[in-house]
Amino acid sequence: MKTIVRGRSLIKRAVDRYSVEEIHNGALLQENGVIKAIDTFAKLREEYPDAEVIGSGNEIVIPGFVNAHHHVGLTPVQLGSKDMPLELWWITRMVFRDIDIYLDTLYSAFEMIASGVTTVQHLHGWIPGTPEHLLAKSTEVLKAYQDIGMRASYSYTVRDQNRLMYQPDEALTAALPPELQGPMKAWFARFKTDLNASMQLFRQLYDTYHSDGKIKIQLAPANLHWCTDEALEAFSETSKKYNVPIHMHLVETAYQKEYAKRRGGGSAVDYLDRFDLLSPRMTLGHGTWLSEKDIEHVASKGVCVCHNCSSNFRLRSGIAPLNAFEAHGVNTGIGMDEAGINDDRDMLQEMRLVLRAHRVPGMVDDDVPTTAQVFRMATSGGARTTAFADSIGTLEVGKAADLVLLDWDQIAYPYLDQDTSTIDALIQRAKTQGVKLTMCGGEVLYQDGEFTKVNRAEVLKQIHEKLNVPLTEAELARRALSKGILPYIRDFYKDYFDKASHEPFYRMNSRV
Repeated sequence: MKTIVRGRSLIKRAVDRYSVEEIHNGALLQENGVIKAIDTFAKLREEYPDAEVIGSGNEIVIPGFVNAHHHVGLTPVQLGSKDMPLELWWITRMVFRDIDIYLDTLYSAFEMIASGVTTVQHLHGWIPGTPEHLLAKSTEVLKAYQDIGMRASYSYTVRDQNRLMYQPDEALTAALPPELQGPMKAWFARFKTDLNASMQLFRQLYDTYHSDGKIKIQLAPANLHWCTDEALEAFSETSKKYNVPIHMHLVETAYQKEYAKRRGGGSAVDYLDRFDLLSPRMTLGHGTWLSEKDIEHVASKGVCVCHNCSSNFRLRSGIAPLNAFEAHGVNTGIGMDEAGINDDRDMLQEMRLVLRAHRVPGMVDDDVPTTAQVFRMATSGGARTTAFADSIGTLEVGKAADLVLLDWDQIAYPYLDQDTSTIDALIQRAKTQGVKLTMCGGEVLYQDGEFTKVNRAEVLKQIHEKLNVPLTEAELARRALSKGILPYIRDFYKDYFDKASHEPFYRMNSRV
């Protein structure tokens, strides 16, 4: 079926960090989910008079956004975990409820789609149970994306050591008082999927979904401290063999930077290079504490970075060197991680946060993010971090018809200066209530506030009913364990830095 999508303006792509390619009164023709032609609406309408028309001519047509780093549905705050420094926050996350993972995935998908996200990089968290149980849960997550119609690049994040702290699990357990050692051992024992089983899971999922148009499987070693050398070798070899991307959290905090120094005598980036992991297939999640030397290194290897601005603020991880990434030509995407600054997944708001958070003092405009740069990060930049890199992220003939229509009146009414560019207005003023339509692969997923494929109200009702019950004995036990071990975890990190050889902590967010 042929469809013409028209707008007051059609933005095809970011040309560079200062400009976008825009067609006034532009439109595109899509057929079977692929863009077949792009021109003015008048010309396309004349050439294809029988095609269905979407859009009134008062919208802005843009490529669908890519959330390049995502984990869960209901947010940690909703499930009882407060914002804390990352290393302590992991402990508070032990309080999570036993949730229906299919419904949970749909919950955040609703929020993403309503803000114009058409592709998500889903980094599946740590699941207790056997390999068979993990495969079943992964399949439920992917079914949720298939049912709602989103494009998903999926990874199971592998951890095969140091699962709660920057030391072995056995050392943590031994450091606890006797009354907590048994519950801690039992908690670790719930996770029955080792490295070999995790790599087998990748192969099973890859074989099942590699021909799927909207689902792709890639790799995710969770972080340097979570992975043994054996795991790093396995990921390097598997990525090359299957030619799939890798997404890896790295130096999210200063503590992780210190861990890498203790483990390898240098930086985390240098350590990954020992295993030939630095290539255009690799995306580093966060990269908050990369040094100038590290940034030059990843740039020379074509490595991507995913910038998770809200998460860095909320978990006190630091401010990523985004301006240095841009100066060195590092391809960068935007991820909303667990949740954005307003505890939701609003890409339009996240883009504004990225735009404003890195405005260093001074008079040189080139030093700070621009609207075109942020737009590129949320579209083609994020696309390059996924297995869909060549088919999404811009509106071009031959690419997927993943797009968003934004109401111009919501952006410009009651007044907007005529000299304000479309891209400046869009990035700084577009809100979720102005998202008129979200399309993925030529399929309308969301229109005028309604989801077309899944009943949102029914899903929320089911989530409410399933969770609005007393905590189970297992859930209560996890909460007690979390509260019990938190003081010991805090004490471990209190003296993690060698005071004799480091500057005060508040000065450590440096690029050296």
